Amino acid sequence: MNFSFLLDPYYQSLLLQGLFVTLVLALLAVFIGTLLALGLAIVRMSSFKPLKFIVVAYVEIIRGTPIVVQLIIMYSLLRLPVMLINNFDISPFIPGMFTLFINSSAYMSEVVRAGVASVDKGQSEAGRSLGLTQGQTFRKIILPQAIKNILPALGNEFVTLIKETSVLMYSGVAELTYQASMIKSETYSFMESYLVAAVLYFALTFPTSKLMAYLERRMKKADAK
Repeated sequence: MNFSFLLDPYYQSLLLQGLFVTLVLALLAVFIGTLLALGLAIVRMSSFKPLKFIVVAYVEIIRGTPIVVQLIIMYSLLRLPVMLINNFDISPFIPGMFTLFINSSAYMSEVVRAGVASVDKGQSEAGRSLGLTQGQTFRKIILPQAIKNILPALGNEFVTLIKETSVLMYSGVAELTYQASMIKSETYSFMESYLVAAVLYFALTFPTSKLMAYLERRMKKADAK
């Protein structure tokens, strides 16, 4: 095997740029996806059946289809012209981000809904007895406890999104897998370039998984006291 391209500053910069783009994509997707998921979960738990039906259908369709198919559909719908920012074309970036937002929101909506449902109903009754409205009770009492309950799942979703950003290479987004493909094309180091990419993905996901497991244990110990 020939890993000599790792000594070349040019290819090092490509890998670092790909790593940076991958992290930014995953962080944005999990943040915005969770915000969207909160809205979906609230509607899902509401008594307004028509809107509830639409949300349920949306979640089931997104969860039941591959993300690469969603990306192709989104890329076809959003046929954007070249949009240059500092000589960088962001037009492939936008449909890719929308795809990650939509995909993450569908999965996280179920997590958020379960987190809210796990909060004891007595908490809501206590809030109402203090004179808080239903919205205030949700924001100030229910939601903070629900967020604590969903933190481990949120970490797992971030790890999943780090890996799923690789599908964006098909729309021309220069994330880590795309850069590995570029290196492979220029150096003919097929296996080596993807092995390096795999190691870099693992270097991101493994510490994150361990950190979330550690935080989960700490929270369980704090709750047991």
